[in-house]
Amino acid sequence: MAMFTSRKQEPATPTAEPPRAPSPDSNRAPSSTAQPGGLLSGGVSIKGSVKFRNALLIDGEVEGEIDSTGALTIGEHARIRGTIRAKSVIVRGTIDGNIFASERCELGAGCTLRGDIEAPRLVVDENATFLGSAKIATK
Repeated sequence: MAMFTSRKQEPATPTAEPPRAPSPDSNRAPSSTAQPGGLLSGGVSIKGSVKFRNALLIDGEVEGEIDSTGALTIGEHARIRGTIRAKSVIVRGTIDGNIFASERCELGAGCTLRGDIEAPRLVVDENATFLGSAKIATK
């Protein structure tokens, strides 16, 4: 009974990888901001403190302190009530509180900030609403 057949071993030839389907992210337009490492999506509400290291996109609600050594993006649907401390902050939503950015703060079109900003660099879109004061100082 011949369960195994004897075949000649063919030399291994490199095979081309099959083409990969594009990932969902590859269809998005490239953006000037780094992709977030984490996401707090719409419909999520947090009371308390939020701490993270690298990058975070918040599109939900946070009441409390946000503290990070990384980049924070506040999405269009986000509502933040509290103090933000991060390396860089991009605001597209609504913030009632102060922002302390160690590198950069950007207020995008349609955002609302009711509070003060302290950052070495500040970018404010002409369609942003900013009710507060700004201290622009290098360390």
